Amino acid sequence: MTVNDQAIEQEIQAKGKTAPRITPADIEANIASEHYFTGYDGVLGEWQYRKDTGEPGTVPPMEVPPASVALLSFCVLVLRNGFTVTGESACASPENFDTEIGRKIARANAVQKIWPLMGYELRSQLSRQS
Repeated sequence: MTVNDQAIEQEIQAKGKTAPRITPADIEANIASEHYFTGYDGVLGEWQYRKDTGEPGTVPPMEVPPASVALLSFCVLVLRNGFTVTGESACASPENFDTEIGRKIARANAVQKIWPLMGYELRSQLSRQS
């Protein structure tokens, strides 16, 4: 069973909890941009960069088995302050790979990393006020 952030927020509101807290809306408002790519996209990008700059050290993309990295989805979330968090999603069976699903899972994993960061920031603010 997974915990749904919106369901938790509804329960908090239903119980009349009104103290300062981080909400799903706060998390979303703190995301300035989001970027998605697969492991294979990364291999292609690295290869092109090294080719363009003359840096040695990587094999051409056609020598990398695409299935070994193409089933790995990444999400990079850039926060308003410029800090970044990442999320990943790996698919074991190539037949089950779906770009949209991989992106959703990778984004959800990245969002989960924002909660403790914003929670720490809020707690610091509350501590300074007392």
